[in-house]
Amino acid sequence: MNEELIERMRTIVGADGILDAEEVRKRPAGFLRTDTLQAGLLVRPRTTAEVAAVLKLCNQNKQAVVTQGGLTGLVHGADTAPEQIVLSLERMNTIEEIDPVQRVAVAQAGVTLQAMQEALEPHGLAFPLDLGARGSATLGGNAATNAGGNRVIRYGMMRAMVLGLEVVLADGTVISSLNRMLKNNAGYDLKQLFIGAEGTLGVITRLVLRLTERPRSQNVAFASVDSFAALTGFLKHMDQSLGGGLSAFEVMWRDFYELVTTPPAKSSPPLLHGSPFYVLVESLGADQEQDTARFVAALEKASESGLIADAVIASSDRERAAIWAMRDDVMQVARYGMPFTFDVSLPVDAMERYILGVRRTLSMRWPASHCWVFGHLGDGNLHVVVHTGNNNDRADVERIVYMPLAGVGGSVSAEHGIGLEKKPYLPLSRTAEELALMRTLKTTLDSNNILNPGKMLFT
Repeated sequence: MNEELIERMRTIVGADGILDAEEVRKRPAGFLRTDTLQAGLLVRPRTTAEVAAVLKLCNQNKQAVVTQGGLTGLVHGADTAPEQIVLSLERMNTIEEIDPVQRVAVAQAGVTLQAMQEALEPHGLAFPLDLGARGSATLGGNAATNAGGNRVIRYGMMRAMVLGLEVVLADGTVISSLNRMLKNNAGYDLKQLFIGAEGTLGVITRLVLRLTERPRSQNVAFASVDSFAALTGFLKHMDQSLGGGLSAFEVMWRDFYELVTTPPAKSSPPLLHGSPFYVLVESLGADQEQDTARFVAALEKASESGLIADAVIASSDRERAAIWAMRDDVMQVARYGMPFTFDVSLPVDAMERYILGVRRTLSMRWPASHCWVFGHLGDGNLHVVVHTGNNNDRADVERIVYMPLAGVGGSVSAEHGIGLEKKPYLPLSRTAEELALMRTLKTTLDSNNILNPGKMLFT
C-alpha cells in the first residue's frame, strides 16, 4: 500500500479514521463467515465530504475500494483483497431527521436497520423492512443490495421504501438526490441506478426513507399443511380474507421446521413434527379486537376447507415473538458445519417440482447430505441450504441448485444479490442485452473500475 496515499487518507479522515492491514484482520468477518477480511487499509469517514475526498483520491491513483456496511451479506459481495482499501461507513451512523407529518426519515448510510426501527417507535411510525440481521445490517447496505426480508408481500423490497439517496461517484462527485416526495416524475429516477448495484456504481452515504404508520394490531399463527396445493390455496385464501392485511407468509419445509425445533435450538415445536409444510402467517392492522376476529375467522375457514391440518394462534406479544424467533433461527443450519446457502426466486407453481428435483439430485450424489428449505413463499422467494460435509462440493451443488431455474423463468438471486458467489450464473437470469447495458453503466460511472471491482459481472 502506497505510504503517500495512506498519509493523504489520514489528512482526510483523521488518525482515528484509519486502520492498517493488521488491525483489519482482527475485525469480525461477518455473518456465516469463518475467514478474516484482507485489505491493505480500512478508512472510516464521518461525512459525505470525507467520502468524496477519499474516492477522488482513490480514483486519481486507480486504487480499488470496497464499501462495507454491516457485513451481513451472503454472496461475498464485500470480500476484499490485500491490495484493496475498505471504505467503512460505520461512523456515519446518525439519524438526521424523522418527519412524522411527511412520514419520511433522513439517515446516514451506517445506521443499522434496528436502530431506525427503534427510533421510530415513539413517533408511532415504522420502517417496514425487516430481516433477521436487523441489529447489524445497515441502511446503506440494505439499499445497495435491495434487501427484501420478511414482509415483502405487503411492503415490497428496499427500493420501494427509498424516496431519495445521496451517492458519491467514483471520481468524488456527490449526487444529492434527496427527494422527499412520494410522487416525483421529473426525469430519470437516478436513485434506482444505485439500489441493488452492490456498491459497483457509487457509494450511498445518506437516504430518505418512506415510513408507514405503526400498525396497532398484530396477529400471528403457525399452521401445518398437508400438500403444496393446499399451501398455495391457503396463501390465496388468507390474502383474500384479510383484505390487504397479510404481511408475512413464511413457509418451512418439514426438515427445516424439525431443525429449528430440536435441541440445541431453543424453540420448542408449537405443532407436532411430521407434516410436509409449516407456515407462519402474520397480519398487521389498526384494531386488535376486530383484526383478531377476522384473522381467527379466516383460519377457521381454512381449516374447514382442508387447507390447513392444524394451527396455533399466538395470544400475546411473547408468543408472537416466539414464533418469529423460530423462523429467524437460521443459524441452526450450521449445526453440522458450514453449509452452502442459496436464495432463489421462481414462480410459485414451479416450486414443488423444483425442490423435489434438487433434492433428488442431491441425494443421488450425496446420500447423507442435508437440504433445508424455507422462505417467503408469498413473494416467490425460497432459501435453499445444503450441507454435504465437504467444502469442495460447492461448485457441483451450485449447478444443481441454479441450472433448473432457467427453465422456469426463475432468478439465481431473490434478495441476497450477486457478489462473487453468483457471478458465473447471472446469465441464467439476465439476457445478453441486459448484461451489456449493465457494463455500459459501469464504464460510464466508474471508468477506472475502482468501485468493488470483480463483483457482480465486472472484472
